[in-house]
Amino acid sequence: MDNRFAIKEYLDAQAVTKELDDLIQKPIYSVKKEKLAEYEAEYYGKKCTKSKAMIDEARVIIPGGVQHNLAFNYPFPLVFTKAQDHYLVDADGNEYLDFLQAGGPTVLGSNPPAVREQVKHLLDTCGPSTGLFHEFEYKLAKKIADSVETVDMFRMLGSGSEACMAAVRVARLATKKKNIVKMGGAYHGWSDQLAYGIRVPGSKFTQASGVPLYLFKHTQEFFPNDLDSLEKVLFMNRFNGGTAAVFIEPVGPESGTRPLDFDFNKGVEKLCRKYGALLVFDEVVTGFRIGMAGAQGFFGVSPDLTIFGKVVAGGYPGAGGIGGKKEYMKYLGAGLDGSTKIKKALIGGTMAATPISCVAGYYTLEEIERTNACVKAGEMGDLLCAGLKERIKKYNLPFVVFNTGSICHLDNAGTMHYAIDWGKPWGIPGVLKATGVRKKEMEHMGAAYMAEGIVSLAGSRLYTSAAYTPELIQDALNRFERVFANCERVPAGE
Repeated sequence: MDNRFAIKEYLDAQAVTKELDDLIQKPIYSVKKEKLAEYEAEYYGKKCTKSKAMIDEARVIIPGGVQHNLAFNYPFPLVFTKAQDHYLVDADGNEYLDFLQAGGPTVLGSNPPAVREQVKHLLDTCGPSTGLFHEFEYKLAKKIADSVETVDMFRMLGSGSEACMAAVRVARLATKKKNIVKMGGAYHGWSDQLAYGIRVPGSKFTQASGVPLYLFKHTQEFFPNDLDSLEKVLFMNRFNGGTAAVFIEPVGPESGTRPLDFDFNKGVEKLCRKYGALLVFDEVVTGFRIGMAGAQGFFGVSPDLTIFGKVVAGGYPGAGGIGGKKEYMKYLGAGLDGSTKIKKALIGGTMAATPISCVAGYYTLEEIERTNACVKAGEMGDLLCAGLKERIKKYNLPFVVFNTGSICHLDNAGTMHYAIDWGKPWGIPGVLKATGVRKKEMEHMGAAYMAEGIVSLAGSRLYTSAAYTPELIQDALNRFERVFANCERVPAGE
């Protein structure tokens, strides 16, 4: 079991939360209007013409012009044609430092040769999919089980969303209880029952358009970093079908946007045992990024089920799965396994665990472990955030920077730090208005970063990989500084 981790020193969650609390009370600082206009005209208008033309055409046949939420950026999505190591290249030939990292899974950097060559060999000998068993289904499952202590068994699925759906069904079968409880603000895929309380704690059903409200009858949320809030929900559920599972992102909702105390996960585990609920760790981002043993290994927690995402397929399609203790994974038996005493969860997916996804996933995990990639990526995250803090201080900006290893946050507006209090419904319109204004300025900052050759996640989240070096991080800091030097207070009312 590899117990090397990306986090050298865990952050002070209370101190970071205080900084974020202060940030949303302060005026917004963002890129100057005239500088943003210059970026739009000189960079996007003159250097991204092929992207603009293609997106204009794409909008005719693709809703919004892109197929994935991460691909959108202001003023229009760019079209990328190459990804390698630490950089991306767009359709116009512009090169960028990649801190999006496909949403987090490419700990090695993009398109690593050690994985690519194995995939090529597979395509030459087998092809991407057969619909039948392939030896690397076993090899990948064993690699994950050998790496993560609580994973006795592993079932590959098509995505993290599917894995979360499977965990809900398993939990209800195993516990004979009804309710699913999740941490407010966290994202566990877009299935009906889990599209609740996403992005903003307390938002409940408000961001789940298209989902009938009755489907949330047995879904509740609790406030991040608040064990009393969780226990209140668990206690009340005793009188309404009990709690089947508690879902949690172990570093905090949305990859730690609202960070958690180091001992918080242990507290959640203790409450799950007290109330007979399964503990489900969503490690779509943290799995094999915090360390080979996952965030659960770092925090010393023993979840019953673990959700894995893109990294288990090495960034290739078929990018998710669920692992856990044998007593619960037995509900996921596929096919005619001879058992008639156990009700099996309804789980499918013809294109799950394809040879290409399992080969890519296995060699990705092998390479992460062999090269100590998690630790290297974490060191680059520490270096990046230290440099960002220095430059923010230099320009006297109120921005908040923090990281958990290679998961880094650069927050100029505190857009996702708001919460909705349903005990004060008169305050809800104000929260929605404030988050809308701040989201716009977050997008403007993301556009400025992109024009300086930095790809981020929504202008506020940055993932480092083992492909980065101190020299590349210094280059990135110089680019960020060019944006910081052109920031100012946004006039009230705009």
